[in-house]
Amino acid sequence: MKRLRIPDSRLEVSEICLGTVGLGATIDLPSSFTMLDRYLDFGGNFLDSANVYSDWIPGEKSRSEKTIGRWLKARSNRDQVVLATKGAHPRLETMQLSRLAPEDIVHDLDQSLVSLQTDWIDLYWLHRDEPARPVQEILETLNLQVRAGKIRYFGASNWTLERFLLAQDYARDHGIQGFVADQVLWNVAVIDPENIADKTTTTKNTALEQYHHRTGIAAIPYSAQANGLFQRMLEGSLEQMNPDLRRPYPLMPNLERFQKIQQIMRESNLSLSQVVLGYLLSQPFPTIPIIGPRTISQLEDSLSAAGVWLSGDQLEVLR
Repeated sequence: MKRLRIPDSRLEVSEICLGTVGLGATIDLPSSFTMLDRYLDFGGNFLDSANVYSDWIPGEKSRSEKTIGRWLKARSNRDQVVLATKGAHPRLETMQLSRLAPEDIVHDLDQSLVSLQTDWIDLYWLHRDEPARPVQEILETLNLQVRAGKIRYFGASNWTLERFLLAQDYARDHGIQGFVADQVLWNVAVIDPENIADKTTTTKNTALEQYHHRTGIAAIPYSAQANGLFQRMLEGSLEQMNPDLRRPYPLMPNLERFQKIQQIMRESNLSLSQVVLGYLLSQPFPTIPIIGPRTISQLEDSLSAAGVWLSGDQLEVLR
């Protein structure tokens, strides 16, 4: 798998990022270790986690981060991995209350460092925004953590373009580090933001896409395979898809999108995953999709998309 540098950083990452939401929870510990090992065997080096992952399942907290930490310790391979994790997420029981005060950021970061059994995090994401809080306070807090050696770079997840620009302008005007990447809900499917239950999330839109075109800043989209929507269509099992995961994807526009995907599959002799992920990999600005496999076969199927490049005409067909 090829590597690319995230602009405005020294991070050299594999072109496909491994999302780790299920590690240690819906994926047991031995299977989680196997998943991580296989990803590295394929040339991957970019892991994405979060302090809050799997906390909605009763039991131990921060299981994804803790599983990665146990694996890093067992394999003694911290220097082989570009480690990304997220903090400053609202408490799950009070999602309406933002947590981006300096003490919230530092608390979650320190907790993640302990869980991951590491001294530093390569790319630290703010998991959500707090629009009423001044960006200067947030950026100054993050820069303090950079100077303390706890994080190398940071990015924004689920921030609006307006707030992202405010932060970047402040960083530029004050000569400090700004965001090096944007993590947003984006995939080849047609998404209806109004049907997303969690209103603290953001989706890719035309203005955001134009910003990435203009600046070349990296996009690192989550739900890159639309939660298996098109795989379900291929298998004829759409009715079995979790209703909460299916709700943001209107049926008729996505059936039409699926027909276009199948057309490209036939013309190019590509698999479904190769077209779905190839759509993101082929963008004219750095785009590193996050995959979320639950099994080794799903991992290998997703990683088969590495190196896939769709033509401009094919990308246009999928718009």
